[in-house]
Amino acid sequence: MSSQLELRLPDGSIRQVASGTTVRQVAADIGPGLAKAAVAGELEGTVVEIDRPLESSGSFRILTARDGDALHVLRHSAAHLLAMAVLDLFPGSDLGFGPATEDGFYYDFKTPTPILEEHLEKIEKRMKEIVKEGRSYARVALDKEQAKVRLGEIGYELKIPHVDEIPEDEITFYDSGSFTDMCEGPHVPDTSWIEHIKLLSVSGAYWRGDASGIPMQRIRGTAFFNKKDLKAHLERIEQAKLRDHRRVGREMDLFSLHAEGPGFPFWHPKGTVLWNELEGLVREELRARGYGEVRTPAVLSDELWRTSGHYDHFRDDMYFMDIDERQFAVKPMNCPGCCLIYGSRPHSYKELPLRMAEFGGVHRNEMSGVLHGLLRVRAFTQDDAHVYCAEDQLEAEISDMLDMTRKVYAAVGFDDIKTRLATRPEDAMGDPAAWERSEKALASALDKNGFEGLWTLAPGEGAFYGPKIEVHVTDALGRSWQCGTVQVDFSMPARFGLEYTGSDGMKHTPVMIHRAILGSMERFVGILIEHYGGKFPLWLAPVQAKVLSITEKQADYATKVAADLVAARIRAEADVRGDKVGSKIRDATLERVNYMVVVGGREAEAGQVDVRSRAGDRLGAMSSEDFVAHAREEIRNRA
Repeated sequence: MSSQLELRLPDGSIRQVASGTTVRQVAADIGPGLAKAAVAGELEGTVVEIDRPLESSGSFRILTARDGDALHVLRHSAAHLLAMAVLDLFPGSDLGFGPATEDGFYYDFKTPTPILEEHLEKIEKRMKEIVKEGRSYARVALDKEQAKVRLGEIGYELKIPHVDEIPEDEITFYDSGSFTDMCEGPHVPDTSWIEHIKLLSVSGAYWRGDASGIPMQRIRGTAFFNKKDLKAHLERIEQAKLRDHRRVGREMDLFSLHAEGPGFPFWHPKGTVLWNELEGLVREELRARGYGEVRTPAVLSDELWRTSGHYDHFRDDMYFMDIDERQFAVKPMNCPGCCLIYGSRPHSYKELPLRMAEFGGVHRNEMSGVLHGLLRVRAFTQDDAHVYCAEDQLEAEISDMLDMTRKVYAAVGFDDIKTRLATRPEDAMGDPAAWERSEKALASALDKNGFEGLWTLAPGEGAFYGPKIEVHVTDALGRSWQCGTVQVDFSMPARFGLEYTGSDGMKHTPVMIHRAILGSMERFVGILIEHYGGKFPLWLAPVQAKVLSITEKQADYATKVAADLVAARIRAEADVRGDKVGSKIRDATLERVNYMVVVGGREAEAGQVDVRSRAGDRLGAMSSEDFVAHAREEIRNRA
């Protein structure tokens, strides 16, 4: 006789079912409409396929196309669908891994002949043929030895060594017709669910991401439950191509990338304007909040990195060199240098919290395959800060950092902010009790600063030295970017022997908070370029106004007006070429200049300018002084 399970549904009701009842049967029992819409189930936070027998009680819900987790299931299944088509068209191929991603899926292949861009249409056509077949995804569980044998029989040689790395004793496969793959699942009921798919690209990859390992090819695609969502996503992709920061950066002459320094961006004068304006914004907040700015060396001995713990946890990403028969490292982080500054003299509790800010340049040895414009580089600058405080000051400092984050993000146009609390990882350093106190302080600060019920938990994703709040922004295309962080660290101050004298006259170890608002300056500029498509608000724009002469007779007047604007701290240029003014306006619009200041004979005679905005709005004739006042007010408000 089967035992009874208790399933707690989202509305709080309890449904009793026999052990072994499937998700599909539970959905059908609730209602025929739900059974038809059901994609999968979720039991105690674990997503399971629709025909999986339930064997334990707990919180339970049916996933439909409206659930984000269901979309993940669909895309995971689409990756398998892609593999089915590739194996049909390129027999003898071996499979790497094929996960769902935030906006689609990919699969890595080792094929007898290269897959080219022109093959994608053919592969997609075969995928759609398999969709019409309605192949089911059937789960099979094997022990490890059976799994290795099965992989060998199929010809999946790459995955055989991976079996021993899996901690579970049971290895699962999913069969779909003649296709099979080792996979944790879950999947949609059958391939007919994956009707709305699109393959996007093929690129080079390496087995397990090891650049010295086996070359692979990665095919990327996306999938949605309906045609409308797929169409909207593909339109966003086209918009993203137009906004690509590498393209816009080249068009606006902001930065460049060179083979002589892969992963090391070169900043041009106009790009440096953007950089300096962002630094200035952050510095305003630093001054208002009592931070002192510091600078620490780029190269420090490996002994420092052993003390900090970075050598053990991070050395594969560091650059090393020998100086005077000692090993040194180019810093990948700014925090150990700040610890040396703190430890250079005694401190009293009356000085705490002690706030140090640093726009610190760091270097990390990223693999060449992951480098991507400004978004993934080897050399970057962090708007770092390290705050040393007593434990009872922790929550107030975190709250102040969250407030600063909101103000800075609002100034650059990011109002949609999401946060995650990343907790203790497996390789964590320090006292577990201290970790627990840190996590509670971070959670309390989030709740008291407008994020109550809005932040999510990321178990095990904290840094090795402390838990952290991750701050995510959403750009104009709806993409989420993780930028800011607030991390609590009980471990590093103790490792460096940092102390302060308390009110009791005894020595105490301070708590250290690591804080970045923008994160990587390079990456943040790249995000901003794509967010605005290069059409920056006036305060950020590298060229805020361009003075355009109608004929060559006004060249001197246009040059004088531009000089007057520059003197009034407006970033202006003059275009006195012999081209027609319509052509100059078009060029200035393509250059994304905020204001076009047109001067002809009438304006020159009256000592005025005719102003129009980048959007085409006419401000009309006015004096240079009035335009300066208008622009300065817009800049001051960071509109």
